[in-house]
Amino acid sequence: MVKLVYFAWVRERLGKSSEEIELPAETKTVSDLLSHLAGRGEAYAELMEHRNAIRVAIDQEHADHDEPIGQASEIALFPPMTGG
Repeated sequence: MVKLVYFAWVRERLGKSSEEIELPAETKTVSDLLSHLAGRGEAYAELMEHRNAIRVAIDQEHADHDEPIGQASEIALFPPMTGG
């Protein structure tokens, strides 16, 4: 099981702030995870239409979409941050 944590418009579009899911064995990278999530229903599919804008952190470390998930216990999905 891995805990997925959603922030900002990712959370708003899914209507939840977190969930725990079992990942299929073939889900090895962040990109694989995003593809898996796209198949979990309409809200996820619509969210993944913006997958290139989604940022990811694995166990609180930023990760590129091609990075392996490994034995992550928590994966956060969030939009790009801006600030000043």
